[in-house]
Amino acid sequence: MLRYVGFSSLPLLLTSALAFANPAGAAGDYPTATIVDYVLGCMQTNGQTRQALENCSCSIDVIASILPFEDYERAETFKSMSLTTGERSGLFRESAPAKAASTELKRAQAEADVRCF
Repeated sequence: MLRYVGFSSLPLLLTSALAFANPAGAAGDYPTATIVDYVLGCMQTNGQTRQALENCSCSIDVIASILPFEDYERAETFKSMSLTTGERSGLFRESAPAKAASTELKRAQAEADVRCF
């Protein structure tokens, strides 16, 4: 039996369809600026080609499916702060939370490399 789907149920259907179409959205909802920043940096390293765009987009999707955004953000913060100079920058390289966040991000990136490149 065919059922009528009214306009009131359309947003729910679209949301459900997008969740299945975009596993990264279901995994963590990374902000668009973060995704674009990652893809641009990845493309700068891997070439400015259409294939690099597809591989890099795949890579951030895989990372997002493994790491919640808060964990990704934490790891990226430790990573950028560890590049600073001075006595206190060692805290961002040597501390247990910094090492754990770095290991978690590297694991997700390795999985993304296997799946996407």
